[in-house]
Amino acid sequence: PNGTQDNTYTLPAPVAGSYFTFVYGGGAADATDFIINTGSDTNFFIGGVAFHDTDDGAASVVFSDGNSNSKLQVNVPAAAQIHVMGLDSTNWQIWGTAVGATAPAFADQ
Repeated sequence: PNGTQDNTYTLPAPVAGSYFTFVYGGGAADATDFIINTGSDTNFFIGGVAFHDTDDGAASVVFSDGNSNSKLQVNVPAAAQIHVMGLDSTNWQIWGTAVGATAPAFADQ
């Protein structure tokens, strides 16, 4: 845990059926974030990520807007497993779980 910087992982152009999994399984909560980026707002995420808050035990789901969110930032994870699958040549389906003190966030480029 606790890399020296936030890390960005840029996906290739989506292809139907292509699949990626991003996992954080460090020995403690990390002090840095990881960002999954499609590279363009025209290649966006559809779906959401379950969030388990280590501060108050609350559970929620953070959803993409389904029309332009092309980045997911997983903030200071204690654990995370995020799945991304190409639906077609434009869209990525995203799902998974993030555990930590700060909720993950979708954004545009």
